[in-house]
Amino acid sequence: GKTRPMEYRVAQLEALGRFLDDKKQQIMDATASDLGKAPFETELSEILMCKNELHETLSNLSRWMKDEKVDRILAVQLDSAFIPFIRKDPYGVVLIIAPWNYPIHLFLVPLIGAIAAGNCAIIKPSEVSKKTETLVAEALPSYLDKDCFAVVTGGVQETTRLLENKFDYIFFTGSPPVGRIVMTAAAKHLTPVTLELGGKNPCYVSDTCDVTNVARRVAWGRFFNAGQTCIAPDYLLCTLEMQEKLLPALQKAINDFYGPNPRESPDFGRIVSDKQFQLLCSGRVAIGGQTDEAERYIAPTVLVDVQPSDAVMQEEIFGPILPIIIITNMDEAIDFINSRERPLAIYAFSSDDKVVNRVLERTSSGGFCGNDTMMHVTLPSLPFGGIGNSGLGTHHGKFSFDTFSHARGCLKRGMGQEPLNAPRYPPYSQRKFGIIQAALKTARVSDCTLL
Repeated sequence: GKTRPMEYRVAQLEALGRFLDDKKQQIMDATASDLGKAPFETELSEILMCKNELHETLSNLSRWMKDEKVDRILAVQLDSAFIPFIRKDPYGVVLIIAPWNYPIHLFLVPLIGAIAAGNCAIIKPSEVSKKTETLVAEALPSYLDKDCFAVVTGGVQETTRLLENKFDYIFFTGSPPVGRIVMTAAAKHLTPVTLELGGKNPCYVSDTCDVTNVARRVAWGRFFNAGQTCIAPDYLLCTLEMQEKLLPALQKAINDFYGPNPRESPDFGRIVSDKQFQLLCSGRVAIGGQTDEAERYIAPTVLVDVQPSDAVMQEEIFGPILPIIIITNMDEAIDFINSRERPLAIYAFSSDDKVVNRVLERTSSGGFCGNDTMMHVTLPSLPFGGIGNSGLGTHHGKFSFDTFSHARGCLKRGMGQEPLNAPRYPPYSQRKFGIIQAALKTARVSDCTLL
């Protein structure tokens, strides 16, 4: 019960804010070492967005925690002591398993929700982003209540052992194959899970759009954090004519962002995994393509002549590589999207709102963004999460609080008004059932005509 009072939750959340303030430079240094991440990108994605989540939560926590009143049925309208409500109970002990690509943001945002909902938590940072893992393990416990919050480090073996324990909720961010392992382990204890799994996010570009703006917004989304973002546009779908317009515009956007040699830019990061180097074998390099494995550098790269069966189109790309798939029209693009696993995000660019809306209406994905990339994730007011192969459950803002809260249906009533209960007691009769039916019946408010 220690974590339940609002004052306790607020104190722990404010401590997270102090952690971000006090360790800002160390966070920047650690992410620069692990990922070559630019200070601007770190401050935006790892610090500012986490602070926004904190402020949103602290501003609304008292309201979110309140019991939610619900409607009463006709049978008890006369009983003022009959009070149905929903109580937001904490699950208990939460396990948060974070990935390496946003090593602060992707453990801290779910942790904010877990604390706000009154849970204890164990945080498992990724062992791949070593400097950040060390920082979190050494610094975070001094800000939080050690009785209720802990950091566990290690690799696959330690995580496997951790998952053998019974938790009350598990929040995992990572790949679909590992997500299946986590869900299997959770099933042994009937533990509910949220899985943020990513996927290959399509980006459709129609023939009617501002090519310069499209190129800049796509290039920013694809090459931010050197392409290591689960919601980055993973591949472009456009006509051959649009590809010919986009290529010079993308080249100009890359030059504007990172200069003629992105390797020398302080704003372009490095990748963690050697696996991404082999993906350049797909298609033909139209822009970029330079690599330095020793430095973990891949230039901002655009691939053309890519086939759906190519290696680059089989798994989520965690690197600064943008394949272009040629389609003949919007309907073909939609069919292509729908033929594959449902992604974490879908992007659609067009000067015609009807085209953007058509893509939205005829596809399914965790999130959607029209005429921009990644910006939907910056809003705490929007749920963030996947569907199907890209994940299960949502978080951000109140959605995080709801994720880590058990909606407990409750009823309280007085000991009086016993005559109201008489029709439900034996001996039964049709007359009693008629009274019960009339009292409990929920009337349909309006009719729906099926066309």
